[in-house]
Amino acid sequence: MLVPIVLMLAAPAESMAQSAPPNPYQGRWVMHVPNDPDRRVFWLEVNASAGLSGTFFGATGGRMARLLDAEIHGGELRFRVERTFDGPPPRLVRAFTTARLDGDTLDGSTRIGDREHKWKGWRAPSLIESDDGSWSAGKPVKLFKPGMEGWTTLHPGRLGDWKLTGDVLTNSGKNADLLLSKQEFRNFKMHLEFRVPQGGNAGLGLRGRYEIQIFDDYGQPPDIHGNGSVYSRIAPAVNASKPPGEWQSFDITLIGRQVTVVLNGTTIIDRKQIDGLCGLATDPFEDRPGPISLQGDHGPVEYRNLLVTPLGRGGQ
Repeated sequence: MLVPIVLMLAAPAESMAQSAPPNPYQGRWVMHVPNDPDRRVFWLEVNASAGLSGTFFGATGGRMARLLDAEIHGGELRFRVERTFDGPPPRLVRAFTTARLDGDTLDGSTRIGDREHKWKGWRAPSLIESDDGSWSAGKPVKLFKPGMEGWTTLHPGRLGDWKLTGDVLTNSGKNADLLLSKQEFRNFKMHLEFRVPQGGNAGLGLRGRYEIQIFDDYGQPPDIHGNGSVYSRIAPAVNASKPPGEWQSFDITLIGRQVTVVLNGTTIIDRKQIDGLCGLATDPFEDRPGPISLQGDHGPVEYRNLLVTPLGRGGQ
């Protein structure tokens, strides 16, 4: 009697890899530090497709930082980021983070020097709106009004750091607190004019989450931290800056995470996707409306003619 022989063939390596469970930390996360007077927020992207890599925002200033020595140990995600600040002398800042999943929540802490920030996070929401030409303009909102009643500051009681004379807003000194509009916006067009001296540095916050950089970089190559950039995320296609001391203008459209930036009449960013939080972020809830913010803690800056036009569909 012949006994049939059954051959067991090994599955291809790539098939086995495809059936492996996905890394639970894979993806993009937003985090905030509860009850923090500085409204500190963080943003994390983990890529586990080949090893463990990614980027982290919020621990070393407004710049994105690459994950270093990232690992998962006992179910806990661990990594560090670092950045060298210009001197003299140069200053190296290291931040160490640990995080653990609790259902759909990410609980973690980030230690910078002798300070520890305990935070809670969640997966970044999907924002599907796009600048597809179907949006209609609402009633424009003029945000610079006498008395500054339409504004507040990040830290209570510091509205006096700013002065509105006519339609020109100026900061009083180098360390003016971050200015936040009381009215919040979701999808909108906006116009803003600004002026900085030689070496000037400031920023415009969109929804309290994304920074458009204001910087004296006249005549320099376009840079991801240059004038009109989405700070540390999207570089301008060209440098359209005017010399320091001249008034300049932004015309910006933000729909979902898609942004267009026109600097001094030249389109420098055309419907590009912002991956997530960046400089000036104080509000992690990306699927909600948020404030316009103005930075004034890096030196003298002037703003004027700030106009925001909400965009909607079907009566939104």
